[in-house]
Amino acid sequence: MKLNYFNFKKFGDQILMTNDFGEFMFVSEIDFRNVINDNIDMESEIGEKLLDRHMIYDETNLSFSNINRYRIREIKNHLNMSTSLHIFVVTTACNVGCVYCQANNGTRCSGLFMDKETARRAVDIALESPTKSLTFEFQGGEPLLNFEIIKYIVEYSKEANKTHSINYTVVSNLTLLTDEMITYFRENNFGVSTSLDGHEFLHNKNRPYKDGGHTYRDVIKSIDRLREAGIYVGAIQTTTKESLKYPREIVDTYYNLGFNSIFIRPLTPLGKATKNWNEIGYSPDEFLDFYSEVLDAVIAINEKGVFFKEEHATILLKRIDGQFVNYMELRSPCGAGIGQLAYYPDGNIFTCDEGRMLHEMGDSIFCLGNVNKSTYRSIIDNGMCKAVCASSILETIPTCCDCVYQAYCGTCPVVSYAADGDIMEKSPRGYRCKIYAGMLDKLFSLFQKNEDNTLNILQSWSN
Repeated sequence: MKLNYFNFKKFGDQILMTNDFGEFMFVSEIDFRNVINDNIDMESEIGEKLLDRHMIYDETNLSFSNINRYRIREIKNHLNMSTSLHIFVVTTACNVGCVYCQANNGTRCSGLFMDKETARRAVDIALESPTKSLTFEFQGGEPLLNFEIIKYIVEYSKEANKTHSINYTVVSNLTLLTDEMITYFRENNFGVSTSLDGHEFLHNKNRPYKDGGHTYRDVIKSIDRLREAGIYVGAIQTTTKESLKYPREIVDTYYNLGFNSIFIRPLTPLGKATKNWNEIGYSPDEFLDFYSEVLDAVIAINEKGVFFKEEHATILLKRIDGQFVNYMELRSPCGAGIGQLAYYPDGNIFTCDEGRMLHEMGDSIFCLGNVNKSTYRSIIDNGMCKAVCASSILETIPTCCDCVYQAYCGTCPVVSYAADGDIMEKSPRGYRCKIYAGMLDKLFSLFQKNEDNTLNILQSWSN
């Protein structure tokens, strides 16, 4: 028998072992030393488990590498999908003044609106993507301020498209929703995503109108109207320092409003969030204490027989379960360029949503071209696109390659650049790393406890 490559971490009184396939197991310190010293009885329970989880392998089994190369290809399947997500930033204007806005640098707003010619050229480039399944996502600012261009893009893409299937989704604060928009979204099978930061006080504090007015009740009314029309509405929560006080209240708000999930998102240090960090930011440990309480509250709801999941945990659970999840932030390499592109109102094309957000902060390093002179091929061949891809392969990043969570994680070159001036991760174990490692610590602690009821709940989320 030979040792397969694996990473490990002391976990309480045990050792957590993981491999590149995402398989894991807990072993005692004694058994771990025996593994390292090649002193395992292969007929024992631990020997059979090590073999089953591919921590060791039979060197006489010539099919081992042949079988597992397909498993690696499945894990890296996103590399075969090309650019499936196309983000149309139809305007940078917005009627809401979120305290953490990533699309605004906190001092100015460009207030641009995409026109029809720019929209048409952007669609033409998007339709050059080799993948057959595309998602067109409309963002802002507040995209409903330029609803006419949303309609134009949908109609033109239907006319121009010959080979792709296209899903349409809009990310909106929902305060400007009209009956016309609802009808259009229903007729064109739109998915709708909004932001809901928690109960009324918290949401209004984080996401007021620019004149200081309250948005919460307007958002809730719009959610109800969309649901009445048969349109699915998803929501994302963004955590600020104020949010840390209300983990259970936030969960209860989502549950009581009829959502079957909640997506807990930490602050990203871009845009206004950077400017206001002293007022709204927190340490990774503070966030993780909050997240642990949230997850416990969500699990408690499930223990009452009600299906309700935390979406961030669900993505990680799917990765742990060996499922392919095309979540841009948790890919290796990341989804910038090769997984998503963002089209700005002035025609500039960026690696990703975060890349165009950095542009609003005054740095256009992640711009790959412009719709007036670029093709899909020239964008993908752009040196920055290649650099971002190469710099986000966890297997090649020091400390990441040896991390026990390498198989489940990802890195963001844009955030790295914003923090340290380099697309390569210069601060391993920094803010973002500590948060994801802590979230995984929480999940694996639940696996280690091995309580059937909890494990069944987590399994239901990943299924």
